[in-house]
Amino acid sequence: MGIIVQKFGGTSVADAEKIRRAARRAMERVQAGYQVVVVASARGKQTDQLVADALELNPNPPTR
Repeated sequence: MGIIVQKFGGTSVADAEKIRRAARRAMERVQAGYQVVVVASARGKQTDQLVADALELNPNPPTR
């Protein structure tokens, strides 16, 4: 079978139970015969803090 990319972040990895749920979803795809790539991004509300921290370092970042 093909490759599936699953991205989990924000509220979907906000606590241990939600991380387990995301892991189960990935494992279900593996058991169905897919190769799975899991991308884990920042946990709930951390992205906002990371952006704020970056803006402290450079208040006028490049648009990219």
